[in-house]
Amino acid sequence: MARTQRNKNTEHHIGLLKAKVAKLKRELIEGAKTKGPGGEGFDVSKSGDARIGLVGFPSVGKSTLLTKLTGTFSESADYEFTTLTCIPGVIRHKGAKI
Repeated sequence: MARTQRNKNTEHHIGLLKAKVAKLKRELIEGAKTKGPGGEGFDVSKSGDARIGLVGFPSVGKSTLLTKLTGTFSESADYEFTTLTCIPGVIRHKGAKI
C-alpha cells in the first residue's frame, strides 16, 4: 500500500484494503467468530516425522487399517461410528516414523 500512487482512482481501493486489513486484525485478536455449533475438537500429540489422518465414510475399515499398520488397538464393530476418539499410532517406513 505504501508504494501505491495516491489519486482519485486509487483512494477508494486503498480504503477498502485498509478496512479488510483492520477487520482481519480484529478477528485475529478477538478470535474468529464461528457460525453454527462448535463441535468438540481433538489434538494429536506430535511424534515422529509426520502426521497422517484417516478420514472416510463409516464402516470402510479405517480402524482395521490403523490396527494392522501400527499395531495399536482400535475398537471396531459391525455398527457405524464405533471409533469416536482419535487413536494415535506410529508407522516405521525406511527409517522414518510416520
